[in-house]
Amino acid sequence: MRSRRTVLAGAGAALGGVAGCLGGGGSGGASTLDGYQAVSVDGQSVPLAPIADVHDWYESDRARFVDARSQAAYVQSHIDGAVWSPARNGQEQDDPVADWDVDTLVVTYCGCPHHLSSMRAAALLDAGYENVAALDEGFWAWQDEGYPIAGGRPDYEPPLRVVEGRTDPDLAGEWAWARHDATGQREVTPIADDGSYALNVRFAAVAGDDPVRITTPAYELSAPVAELAAGLVGVDGRLR
Repeated sequence: MRSRRTVLAGAGAALGGVAGCLGGGGSGGASTLDGYQAVSVDGQSVPLAPIADVHDWYESDRARFVDARSQAAYVQSHIDGAVWSPARNGQEQDDPVADWDVDTLVVTYCGCPHHLSSMRAAALLDAGYENVAALDEGFWAWQDEGYPIAGGRPDYEPPLRVVEGRTDPDLAGEWAWARHDATGQREVTPIADDGSYALNVRFAAVAGDDPVRITTPAYELSAPVAELAAGLVGVDGRLR
């Protein structure tokens, strides 16, 4: 089996040949991921694997798991055995995924439920990994099912705050971000065709009066997260 390091050391044409492959592995056989709904992220088609199938892979040790959230969220709780390799491109140094074979079945996950994870999955596919999917329902659904969790507070679930906003419809397909800069926690969602977006913000140990920064390609706004969730960010970047 080839490792990622081997792929990246090869010719650029060889890398281009495997990028975006959903698991054929060059054998011509059917992929584990064939038939799943997929989303297009950064030019890659990312399969969304349902939680029941992902749990079966977990129980049978068929897959390895990547937490695409912030380190703060990972430390609080994560799928037991998962590594931290955040969206978009993993850790800056010594990312644990770098030594995995490119034909490893990899499941990425986040809490939003699959925007950060699909970003990370797309980057892995682009780097030559062949069998990558994002957990469709996200981490909190895994926790709700009572599936194996590890971390400092494995039973902790932060409150969900939905931040809605609008921006220029010409930015459809771009990303809207929510960031808690003090802890490095982030959420992301694509901007819809009409310029609207809805961010599912579930940040660990962040109170309602803590500031969260909202960014789109058109504007940036910082306000207490409870106020953001109670209002609407307008196309001018002001909270209403």
